[in-house]
Amino acid sequence: MTFDTPISRAGSHCSKWDMMKPLYGLTPDEGLAMWVADMEFKPPQVVQYALQKMLDHGVYGYFGDDRKYLDAIRWWMANRHGWEVAPEWIFTTHGLVNGTALCVHSFTKPGDAVVLMTPVYHAFARVIKAAGREVTECPLVLEDGTARMDFAAWEKLLTGREKMLILCSPHNPGGRVWTADELRAVADFCVKHDLLLVSDEIHHDLVYPGQKHMVMAKAAPQIADRLVMMTATTKTFNIAGAHIGNVIIADPALRKTFANTINAMGISPNSFGMHMATAAYSPEGATWVDALMRYLDGNRKLFDEGIARIPGLRSTPLQATYLAWVDFSATGMTPEEFIERVQKVAKIATNYGASFGLGGETYLRFNLACPRAQVAEAVARLERAFSDLQ
Repeated sequence: MTFDTPISRAGSHCSKWDMMKPLYGLTPDEGLAMWVADMEFKPPQVVQYALQKMLDHGVYGYFGDDRKYLDAIRWWMANRHGWEVAPEWIFTTHGLVNGTALCVHSFTKPGDAVVLMTPVYHAFARVIKAAGREVTECPLVLEDGTARMDFAAWEKLLTGREKMLILCSPHNPGGRVWTADELRAVADFCVKHDLLLVSDEIHHDLVYPGQKHMVMAKAAPQIADRLVMMTATTKTFNIAGAHIGNVIIADPALRKTFANTINAMGISPNSFGMHMATAAYSPEGATWVDALMRYLDGNRKLFDEGIARIPGLRSTPLQATYLAWVDFSATGMTPEEFIERVQKVAKIATNYGASFGLGGETYLRFNLACPRAQVAEAVARLERAFSDLQ
């Protein structure tokens, strides 16, 4: 269970590395891919064994009898998050971007609006707009570099067309673990404005020492009639290519509406993803995640120490996720100018902050889920690229 061993992904149809050249003008030989949110690590061995068992059997038919799969999800949520889930609450989607899109189609109509706390994961806005709905951006505010919610300001931004709020918990980007009080305030806001709450908790296992994630269903059980939970194994265990996620709905009426959408679109599960998720949500998987977070904690500290040495750059203190959120505003540079240095001089591919919505314009997002030597190399490259500021 080592995370230091580099694994070459170039030429493997890997989005993160094989799309660097067309999108960033960087080849895998010269560039560092720190944009797409997947890891440079193999998943736990228990997942590899599950796939090998499928290969040895050699027949890849439709997946049936999902009792072990559902039991694995329920075991994980109870043991890792203290959340009791009934099997009939669980739907399987082709990842959580797909889950988000299905929620938008199920619970809103064209012309409705969906509230996003920006800057936030860029795929939310993409699927909302593609479905003919509007996005109401409610910007987070910064206090000492930490994102905070401002409900009083947000109320003035509502148009009356809003039917849904999508919460990213823990938050991406920015790595905030919302407190129980903050989660309850979100729930109250949704009740006050009659909003369905979709809580995307895909990063809920990737929490650093000293922090504690609380699932929304536990923080505000009184809003079960307007709450949709989304979770997945994909980020936790680096199996995003399995395209598998869970939409978990306790309320029977909401469940019926969502089931109708699933049936209307002919969605059925990917058997590879089902086997991988069942294997991952296990004691062996839990041991791997604990080791992963210790390693990522070291990467986080190394990166933050390096960024702190560069005048004008500020790395947001991460409480969760492996996605560093770096503010370049104090350099006095325009986004075009600091992107040019990071991309053309340091030769690092990152996510542009503006793609995450209002409030992200002066930021770049860096993926730290890689061998520590790559983090050290990225820091050294950034120090050279901004050496005239030092």
